[in-house]
Amino acid sequence: MSEATEKTIPAEKLVRVTFLPEGRTVEFEFGTMPYEHHGRPMSFLDVAENFGVFLDHACGGVCACTTCHLWIKDQQGISPAEDDELDRMDMAADQQLNSRLGCQAIITGPGNYVVEIPKWNRNYVSEGKPLALAENK
Repeated sequence: MSEATEKTIPAEKLVRVTFLPEGRTVEFEFGTMPYEHHGRPMSFLDVAENFGVFLDHACGGVCACTTCHLWIKDQQGISPAEDDELDRMDMAADQQLNSRLGCQAIITGPGNYVVEIPKWNRNYVSEGKPLALAENK
């Protein structure tokens, strides 16, 4: 199920992000999401915060830790990693070719995106925000 806005979003402007393992999908019109100052504008962390999806970010989204480490299923439509992020990712556990920091990976256009929060990186209770997991973990 998705959490689309009340109005119909034109297909050419639709952004759909699925957060795994929760399986929660959010939808919004590209270019209309307010910036909540969590990571870079239109980053996966910013999307998560706008839609109430818990993604740990101990440093507040300023690329000073790796708690928002994600695996992005398809890198198309995502900004390339910059040097600061690459340097920080050297400290991340279980790096994969699709590893990115949620605070730095920016959605650059409409499309479908799937990201996974690695099991070892899920913090079930942090700063008073519980992570709601789906029944089938």
